[in-house]
Amino acid sequence: MKYNFTDCTPRNDVGSGKWNEMKNYTIHKPEEVIPFSVADMEFQIAPEIRDGLKTYIDTYVPGYANPTKTYFESVCRWQKDHHGWEIQPDWIMSTPGVVNAFHNAVQFLTEPGDGILLLTPTYYPMYNAVTANGRIIMGSSLTLKTDHYEIDFEDFERNAADPHTKLFILCNPQNPTSRVFTREELERMGDICMKHHVFVCSDEIHGDLIMPGHVHIPFASIKQEFADHSMTCTAASKTFNLAGFQTSAIIIKDPEIRAAFLKHQKTTEINPKCNILGYEATRLAYTFGEEWYQEMLSVIETNYKLITDFCRKELPKIQIINLEGTYLLWMDFRKYGIEGKELAELLKSKANLFFDDGYIFGSEGEGFERWNLAAPTRLVEAGLKRLKDTMESL
Repeated sequence: MKYNFTDCTPRNDVGSGKWNEMKNYTIHKPEEVIPFSVADMEFQIAPEIRDGLKTYIDTYVPGYANPTKTYFESVCRWQKDHHGWEIQPDWIMSTPGVVNAFHNAVQFLTEPGDGILLLTPTYYPMYNAVTANGRIIMGSSLTLKTDHYEIDFEDFERNAADPHTKLFILCNPQNPTSRVFTREELERMGDICMKHHVFVCSDEIHGDLIMPGHVHIPFASIKQEFADHSMTCTAASKTFNLAGFQTSAIIIKDPEIRAAFLKHQKTTEINPKCNILGYEATRLAYTFGEEWYQEMLSVIETNYKLITDFCRKELPKIQIINLEGTYLLWMDFRKYGIEGKELAELLKSKANLFFDDGYIFGSEGEGFERWNLAAPTRLVEAGLKRLKDTMESL
């Protein structure tokens, strides 16, 4: 490979939330801990981004700044080249992250007491976006079919048709189940939402992280009606490991909704802009990061196959859920009969393995663990050995 996907740089004292949590928890030496939890990568960023930022800083006067024309062009070009979706620069809004964006959506599109539709289990900040803002979770449980999840459309429409339901927060690819919804599924969900006047906020931050045999389709690209009644949350942060730059591109076609979003931002956040280095890092990633991106995907695929083959042979009680998208592998430990928090404690204290525990994604995640595959393969191999030793000791 051209790029370095083998080294793992310890991040104990540089402000990494994931590494600080592990350091604070474990009584062992930090180097004994293997991080497979929070969804950022244990890879060095692409040198094209790193070196480009160095050059930029050497010549940049850090005054007040706006996103550049080349930033907007890079976002538009990436969506067209990778997802066949043609967007316009003036559709693009800025937030420090997609979590901010769907919080904003809840606040400016709904009222306290309104229902927010979620496919569950789901990314846990989505639950908080609903409850912290005084709204009601309208959860439609995905149905587990051994190694993959399916939408219960009857239940989905029942929730969408409830007169309280005003907003559907879609996560596609779905976190934590990794489902990449098909065009048919997206169209059916969209038609139901349009029928019942439910606006769609589509979190597509994992949309570039797709496994072979699957295709990410932006929700707003399917029909004009969908584009006019939705907002799409994207960023380079998951694809290129840039979360610390806190820069997301929120794509809203309808000018009235865009204006309402901006008005709400100015009311709640005052300055609806991001850090200029985040804009530049995004531009560099989308302009020069293609080769790094493709190699990174191949490492994720290698790690997925390694875990799947190992568990099938050595740990057959663990059911691996098919990885369709994201770099987050959903694993079913329920055949061991261990309660979720007890399982999490076992893996941390005995194996020194830090996953994201399934129960934080909702009640349907009880007995599951989410394994972050964006790490050097040698760490995955070491993690599998620890996992085997721990589970076989029960």
